[in-house]
Amino acid sequence: MAESERPTITFILSLIAGVFILLGGGMMSIMRSFRYGGMMNGYWGYGGMMGGYGNGWAYGPGFGMMRGYVGMFGLAGILFGIIVIVGAVMLYNNPTQNSKWGLVILIFSVLSIFGSAMGGFGVGLILGIIGGILALTSKIPHKKRIESIVQSTYL
Repeated sequence: MAESERPTITFILSLIAGVFILLGGGMMSIMRSFRYGGMMNGYWGYGGMMGGYGNGWAYGPGFGMMRGYVGMFGLAGILFGIIVIVGAVMLYNNPTQNSKWGLVILIFSVLSIFGSAMGGFGVGLILGIIGGILALTSKIPHKKRIESIVQSTYL
């Protein structure tokens, strides 16, 4: 496939989104290892978005209703970031399957809200949604799509 037919802008946006989502998930995992709740808790449980007003003493002070789940959410964010990055690379390498990889990028960017510090600091979420929508709406020449289907079927 010619270089001009590759979805370069979509690839770059989705790749950057995946990196931000990965960093957000890593940050949440690291914060949990320091026994802080990251963005979901306040200091000692007071005043945080999901803070427990000092009632989380079993797992350390102030983990509220998010107690032990911050680390799991961080790992989910890392996984979502890796999937978005893989989706971006696969979209660039095989642009005739733009619908499949665009949907993967879009779904896991939206899911990153739950596991990656608000979707990779918000930037990863927005760039992932834009990249996924661009991938879903991009037009591949009909002839190239048929050639790709024939090659993948008979090889």
